[in-house]
Amino acid sequence: MIPRELVGVAEVPGGPPLRLFRRGDDFMIVLDRNELMSTRQHGSEVALGTMACDRLAGRAAPHVLVGGYGMGFTLRAVLGRLGAEARVTVAELVPGIIEWARGPMAAVAAGCLDDRRVTLVMGDVGAVMDQGAGRYDAILLDVDNGPDGLTRAANDGLYGARGLAVARRALRPGGVLAIWSAAPDPAFGRRLERAGFAVDTVSVRARENGKGAAHVIWFAVPR
Repeated sequence: MIPRELVGVAEVPGGPPLRLFRRGDDFMIVLDRNELMSTRQHGSEVALGTMACDRLAGRAAPHVLVGGYGMGFTLRAVLGRLGAEARVTVAELVPGIIEWARGPMAAVAAGCLDDRRVTLVMGDVGAVMDQGAGRYDAILLDVDNGPDGLTRAANDGLYGARGLAVARRALRPGGVLAIWSAAPDPAFGRRLERAGFAVDTVSVRARENGKGAAHVIWFAVPR
């Protein structure tokens, strides 16, 4: 077996560090002993982007906020689905993630951060939403392994009543809030409904070939 090689360590404000490993041509981002994402299993991250954009069909020049760059699979999926007049804002808290995208993972990024439709904001996606009332047609959140602050405790606020109210205000009428999770969480679906959203819960596989673990995406539209 090809040994796993540590490529780099990225500090997370208010949380434990992330580590980037490489095994052959594959990359993995790990938090403690949790593999958060990998180039081998990214089908659900792609689905987060494509399925959210499909819900924007017919909108002229949509503006999409992607919370958490990760390995760029969601961003690339969004760019592949949207037209030339679209705008995509990417909020990434961890500078090291972007350094990896422009360094050892440049081939995976495939230039997506340099697309003219993309604006990169280094900071907390919660703050970006709070400053953007009525700005976005879709908000895509993949900053944890689910609706709790795994990567840092402060992220819990994104999934509580106040955080969901902030997301709701940041959406344009009929806009879509999409949240990725590694596992089901029925209580969170009910929380979305209490926050004033109509919710569609979708199960998607980790791999693009339809195999692998079942992940969950909540698509929530303000009622």
